Amino acid sequence: MLRAALIGVGSSGKSTLFQLMTSIKDSPRGGGKADTSIGISKVPDARLDRLTAMYNPRKRVPATVEFSDSAAAGRAGGAQALVDVLAYKNADALVHVVRAFLDPAVPRPAGSIDAARDAQAMEDELILADLGVAERRLERLEKDLKKTRTSELEHERDVLTLCRAALEEGRPLRSLDLKGEDLRRLRGFQLLSAKPQLIVINLDEAQLTAHGGNANATPTDRAADAAGLARFLSRAATAAVAVCAKIELEIAELDAADRAAFLTDLGLTQSGLDRVIRASYDLLGYISFFTVGEDECRAWSIPRGTPAQLAASEIHSDIARGFIRAEVVSYEALTGRGSMAACREHGEVRLEGKEYVVQDGDIINFRFAT
Repeated sequence: MLRAALIGVGSSGKSTLFQLMTSIKDSPRGGGKADTSIGISKVPDARLDRLTAMYNPRKRVPATVEFSDSAAAGRAGGAQALVDVLAYKNADALVHVVRAFLDPAVPRPAGSIDAARDAQAMEDELILADLGVAERRLERLEKDLKKTRTSELEHERDVLTLCRAALEEGRPLRSLDLKGEDLRRLRGFQLLSAKPQLIVINLDEAQLTAHGGNANATPTDRAADAAGLARFLSRAATAAVAVCAKIELEIAELDAADRAAFLTDLGLTQSGLDRVIRASYDLLGYISFFTVGEDECRAWSIPRGTPAQLAASEIHSDIARGFIRAEVVSYEALTGRGSMAACREHGEVRLEGKEYVVQDGDIINFRFAT
């Protein structure tokens, strides 16, 4: 399951977005580690809807995204508070809510509305938090290396030295594009600026529907340009989506028909919840595969490039441990033929080994030994 942590400066609308994403109305107001709310959002997927209609199962289980909202993640406690809150949450990505809406009834802690300034201020907090972690670990490594010199400790020192240099230059660690063993060595530190970041530009309703100088541009492109965020969004592993959290929260409380009508009036084809989830998936390179049957149709989320045996562990560790083969058919083939039996007749059901890379939309039945 994808896990995302919400961050943002005061009065950015972070808690409103959390409520939109999770339907949880009480979000944290204090400043301690315990003042964190966690909610689950269902991932919308028309493919699961169609598979459910085909099989009419007893259960329909969509993929989910876990969102966390902490008072300390709003810079109330500074860089160390960010470390304390997010390290144990093990977030896959940061969802950074920046304020672009002008509502004079909502306080302006910094005295003015400046989304680019706020985005950079939070980035600086993440960098400062990571710099403290890197420096403390390097100090310990130097002491350990004086006692016992091993290649593993030396490699860890080298990659942390590289990280410290980037952080001292004001560059987030996601800009280093670390891979393989270097990435593994850092994973346990939960370095915040290494995490992909989704910027949620929180707009007024009028800003969301305004076309500006280019009627063909997406709301996000228009909002990013107007907020001066284009340069910030050119950075590695950084993306954006524009929402009006206040109005979309009101729309979310309507019945389905009225929701669709209001979204159409706003010129939107998807709700804010759907757009944030989809942008998070795209940013992290996540895909979905499906398991189907009369008992249950379920969607599972995995990173793109995941081999079949590791994908099986999403269902149960015993399946991965006893993995024999993956029986695979594409979503297009199954829905086109109308049944698994018809796919078998046309040779469209394949047996794949544990190294097979699962593709988006695969329907899989895992064969395993108990």
